[in-house]
Amino acid sequence: MSERSEQLSESERISAGAPPVIDLNADLAEGFGRWRLTDDEALLSVVTSANVACGFHAGDPATMRRVCELAAERGVVIGAQVSYRDLAGFGRRAMDVPPDELAAEITYQIGALEVFARAAGARVGYVKPHGALYNRCVHDEEQARAVIAGIHAAGGGLPVLGLPGSRLHEASADAQLPVIGEAFADRAYTPEGTLVPRREPDAVIHDPDEVVKRALGMARDHAVTARDGRRVAVSARSLCLHGDTPGAADLARRVRSELTAAGVRIRSFV
Repeated sequence: MSERSEQLSESERISAGAPPVIDLNADLAEGFGRWRLTDDEALLSVVTSANVACGFHAGDPATMRRVCELAAERGVVIGAQVSYRDLAGFGRRAMDVPPDELAAEITYQIGALEVFARAAGARVGYVKPHGALYNRCVHDEEQARAVIAGIHAAGGGLPVLGLPGSRLHEASADAQLPVIGEAFADRAYTPEGTLVPRREPDAVIHDPDEVVKRALGMARDHAVTARDGRRVAVSARSLCLHGDTPGAADLARRVRSELTAAGVRIRSFV
């Protein structure tokens, strides 16, 4: 591929007929002490970006260090997966945190991960909120801006990975931080292009064939079928592969294999 093709924006790439490019990300280091949720080593052989839990919804210092070392060895970009302080609820419980407090907690989490990333010979390359914070920042401008303030205080213009059209991305753009659109092949979508809340029936898609089909549609056609049957536009540079479901590593390998076979280039956005 020419140097010019590597530099094309997604819209230019489509117009020019260039092969689609997608990043594959997964939530990793989601354990605590002797308890492990994700198969970090297996997933790090598939993904190009690792969303590393920073200790607030999951993760501990030893786990963060181990995953950073593995990611650096395999050339996987390290991202800070920041969350509300909610170990008991895995970061999925709705919380009301004052903006100044939330900003400080975001800075704290990024800083903690940066130490381990540097020790492994790498750096934190982006930030992605987790769980309830991710969903809150789709619509809540105040919480979204608190997240961005926390990123700024951490000392870098880090890209922000999130749902296209969210308040988080609007706040990122206002702060001149790079925004990276994300899509989920194993999550149901509303007609408005947002994720169906996990508390609702069929919010998570478990059929491997359907997950692969949706991944291909998102990467090549930039669209997905919403729960009401309508086609919804999906503008995403990264595809999330959840690691906390049974058979996650095998499914991730299959998604990557099918994307590659379909002519989709797998490459990090950093």
